[in-house]
Amino acid sequence: MSDGGLDDLFGIADTPRTAEETESVAKRRSIAVTLIGNGVVIGLAAVVITAGLRALDTSISLLLLVSLLIGLRMVIYAATLVAPPPAPRLRSRIGAGTQPTGDALRAAVRRWEQNLDRAHSDPDLYARNVLPVLAELADERLRLRHGFTRAGDPRRARELLGDDLWSALSEPGRRALKARDVETYLDAMERL
Repeated sequence: MSDGGLDDLFGIADTPRTAEETESVAKRRSIAVTLIGNGVVIGLAAVVITAGLRALDTSISLLLLVSLLIGLRMVIYAATLVAPPPAPRLRSRIGAGTQPTGDALRAAVRRWEQNLDRAHSDPDLYARNVLPVLAELADERLRLRHGFTRAGDPRRARELLGDDLWSALSEPGRRALKARDVETYLDAMERL
């Protein structure tokens, strides 16, 4: 059984990398090869730009041109360092070797509908799967809209969430889930 986190909600897999991905990570180029490659690219760009400018009867200092190209390459390198990681791959429940089909959001909603249906009769499932996700969503909503979480400022969080949702999230207990309770909790989170 899963712990009911947001990764489970959206079906993000924590599967190990494939052999190709591991190989590509292991094949890191050495610093010397990287510097030589960058030098060649900068040299070729300088030759092309100089030839283009001379064809237009314009000249530029070669030192200035090379400095500008080195600066441009450094900016590009810095941008690649802060680039976001690649999007996670979604789990496929069809089979291990097949590609995932269908809409991932629809599959996540269907999975949550099933969890909520089962939570009506199983209080343990409700406490394990539904409440932790509601708590994460409430904390995220508080953080985005008001700049704090339930743990950071419990008094203000209790005022904003309301007593019903606050008590359900802070003292989950083992009571059965009722549809009107979930509606009340979601209405309280939407009011944030």
